[in-house]
Amino acid sequence: MSKYIEFQEVPFKGKTKRYLIISKSDETPLGKIQWYSAWRQYVFMSGFPTIWNKDCLITVQEFLQQLMDERM
Repeated sequence: MSKYIEFQEVPFKGKTKRYLIISKSDETPLGKIQWYSAWRQYVFMSGFPTIWNKDCLITVQEFLQQLMDERM
């Protein structure tokens, strides 16, 4: 998917999935993706401080879209 980041599912007993976003270069957690019930959609929550380029942000956006498509 990306040469910089990967998504690792986090075990969770609820209905929705949760993922950590991990740097492939040093396995540092960069943020997470989880369901945000107030907006009724999956959201990206960045870790602080992290730096993102447009390619990584596009990859995150595509992953969010994939999760929402699966949910529909």
